[in-house]
Amino acid sequence: MSLTEKRERVFIILSALFFASMTLLNVVGLTRFVQMGPLALAVGVLPYPLTFLVTDLISELYGRSRANFVVWVGLGLNIFVISVLFMGQWLESVEPGSQPPWQVLVLAKPVLLATGEEVTGRVDLFSIIYSCAAGSVLASMLAYIAAQFFDVQIFHYLKKKTKGKALWLRNNVSTLCSQLIDSVVVISVTFGLSLIAGKMSLSAFVLLLGSNYLFKMIAALLDTLPFYFLVYRLRSYLELPE
Repeated sequence: MSLTEKRERVFIILSALFFASMTLLNVVGLTRFVQMGPLALAVGVLPYPLTFLVTDLISELYGRSRANFVVWVGLGLNIFVISVLFMGQWLESVEPGSQPPWQVLVLAKPVLLATGEEVTGRVDLFSIIYSCAAGSVLASMLAYIAAQFFDVQIFHYLKKKTKGKALWLRNNVSTLCSQLIDSVVVISVTFGLSLIAGKMSLSAFVLLLGSNYLFKMIAALLDTLPFYFLVYRLRSYLELPE
């Protein structure tokens, strides 16, 4: 295998991890909240810290332009996924008698969807999934743009300032700061109106924000050793200079 092919294969694998983690956030993001000790987290948040580890790896191994390229492609993929969800909601469903049994849920009591709509009785499963995705799409898009580009820029700023040394510093500082931006934007935009309208208490809002960032902060600190290991091994495998 040629050196060029090895480098491109690793880049594709890293990019695929980035896109998969990001897409999961938008598709399953608010469909379920899980309890991890004291933390209350949307299930879509669980793989999301991987996106920052991946952009830091691409930044370190391939440079700023490649990292920015992945972020831009991710934005386009985000738009594509949301467009498909919108199309699925806009198109008319098949006749009731032709629907598979898992397509329709029968709700015994009213349920408030993420869009603010209250539904009861027979409801399409897709409508609930769509509501959860649409309820967070603006927040996730804004948070994605702000946090990912900030992560790449601050990573390379610190790399330049430290003259390529202190790998742990640029990895942790860039990720911790960008994760804070991501958490504040996504929680504020998603639940801000509910807080203002009195549908959500301030304590619940703070719990979601704190849980969201604390999980990402712990993940960011824990990925320091894997980051060092992967940079060391991949730099050797890809025959990159120090």
